[in-house]
Amino acid sequence: MSAGDARALDSLRLDKWLWAARFFKTRQLAVEAINGGKVHVEGQRAKPGRTIRPGNRLEIHKGALTWEIEVVAIDRQRRGATEAATLYVEDEASRLRRQALVHERRERGETHDRRGRPTKRDRRQIHRFTDPSHGQE
Repeated sequence: MSAGDARALDSLRLDKWLWAARFFKTRQLAVEAINGGKVHVEGQRAKPGRTIRPGNRLEIHKGALTWEIEVVAIDRQRRGATEAATLYVEDEASRLRRQALVHERRERGETHDRRGRPTKRDRRQIHRFTDPSHGQE
């Protein structure tokens, strides 16, 4: 392995790392978040091509949730969630704030966002509401 190969394993583009660490489903979503100012590296806004190395501190905003993490490893491939979680260490205060927010949302009944297509159950309720004769046979 040449020196260039060894150096390449210690760093990776920010968008690729966010995708590999499973913060975003696609690299394009990671790029959009970075360009939208939702990701900061060392307290500064960054570009998708910014090089990330172990020891870098990131702040990631996704919806109402925020992660404050330190990069501890680089992996070019996207792996399972448990393996991806080994790529970073989250600050304890950040983790507690995020868990409190999730718990609070659960208490209010806001378990997930209702965007996209209606579910089968939603469609049945819509049909019952819009067509009173539906379901009364």
